[in-house]
Amino acid sequence: MSWVEDWTVVAACRGMDPDELFVQGAAQNRAKTVCSGCPVRTECLADALDNRVEYGVWGGMTERERRALLRRRPEVRSWRQFLESAKEHYERSGAERTGGELGAAAEVDPRFAAATQGAIPRQRNEAGSFGRA
Repeated sequence: MSWVEDWTVVAACRGMDPDELFVQGAAQNRAKTVCSGCPVRTECLADALDNRVEYGVWGGMTERERRALLRRRPEVRSWRQFLESAKEHYERSGAERTGGELGAAAEVDPRFAAATQGAIPRQRNEAGSFGRA
């Protein structure tokens, strides 16, 4: 799946009450479950990081997690460019996976896995369980 420009129209959270994504404490974990299977999780996260969105759960990350990521990777000037490259690299590596097993991004390129902390979207595999896209 290539980069989706207008990601909001296919986001798993479209149509939800926005207040459900701008929560605190344990409610953030519930909000993050909406993101776990979202096909545009990476695009959402890139948008939030590039625009320094301070509140809410975006791309499966809380504001605290996004701030920590920004501190760890101050050299990244365009998160969209960085995550798009990571996503394309990860998708190209899919041909290398065998037996329907979905490998970890860290096995493909540790830089991307460390920087994105799972921002590559998860999709259901043939067995019906979630795996990396």
